[in-house]
Parts: sequence; structure tokens; C-alpha cells
Amino acid sequence: MKNNSSARVAVGVFGAPHGVRGEIKIKSYTGDPLAIAAYAPLTDQNGQRRFVLKKARSLKDDLLIVTVEGVTDRDAAARLTNLELYALREHMPEAEEDEFYHADLIGLKAVDEDNTEMGVVLALHNFGAGDIIEIKPKAGGPSLMLPFTKKIVPSIDLEKGSLTLVMPEEIAGEEESGEEEKT
Repeated sequence: MKNNSSARVAVGVFGAPHGVRGEIKIKSYTGDPLAIAAYAPLTDQNGQRRFVLKKARSLKDDLLIVTVEGVTDRDAAARLTNLELYALREHMPEAEEDEFYHADLIGLKAVDEDNTEMGVVLALHNFGAGDIIEIKPKAGGPSLMLPFTKKIVPSIDLEKGSLTLVMPEEIAGEEESGEEEKT
């Protein structure tokens, strides 16, 4: 498996400015949204810009209002809008059993139950109804978007760099028939 110990993990994203004194909203990706500051140093994706969160308060759910060191007005806060925040993987706590950091899953080989390679994990998404795993098929074509559940992904082996996919009957049935019936 690739060594992700020094990989950067996305932990949040700056949102819109809040007020005129430089406060800004953050959508936190962390289990406890207020824990985002504990994963310092926070950086941009390349690690070139560093951000120190001086104060943070909960707005609702995973949204925070924060004060960032060096950001003192609305214009400076606005320049950070949509900038994703990263922490070093080594500063993150160990994942619990059957929990995984998205960064640890991206790039894994996706294999079927017979260990035949099906593709590679591109991303994990959550559009509000649960996690979705995106697979780039080995044969090419559009990405597969599948529910990231124990039924669809029954096993993950980070050491081997792979996960097992069990295709849902709806999709497996389409592949077997070759095309949908015309009505």
C-alpha cells in the first residue's frame, strides 16, 4: 500500500465572510466540527499557505464561524471563500474499526469477489443521503457511483491497497442482459 502518513487530508472548506471584521464560515469535514483547529497546522492543498484558527464557534451542524490569524476584514475573508483546508494525515487520530479516512481509500484498486480488478477509487461523496464511492472502471467509460455500504463494499484491505465491490443487482442485471428491454 502507498504510505499515506504524510498525505494531506481535507478537513474543511472556507465559506462566505461573516460580518465585517474578518470572521468567515467554515464547513468542517471532521466528526466533531470544532475539532478542526486541533489538527493544526491547517494549510491549502499544496501546503504552501498556513492558516491558524484563533477562535471558532458553532453555527449549526458542521458549520462554524472562525477568526483566522491575519484576516482582519471582510475583503480578506472573502478571498478565502471556497479554499479547502488540509491537515497532515499524521496529525489525525487513528480511525476506529470499520472507519476510514477518505484519503486512505482514494487510489485503492476495486476488485470483485473473484479478485478481478474492476477499477480504482476516485473519490467519496456525500450529497446528503449517505456516502457514495466513485470508481473509475478499468475498462473505461463513465465513473461508477455506488453506495458506500457494507453490502456494496464488504471488505477493505489498506495493506493490500484494495477493496472488494459487490455490484448491486440492478447494475449487475443490466450488465448481464447487455441492454434494457424496449417498451
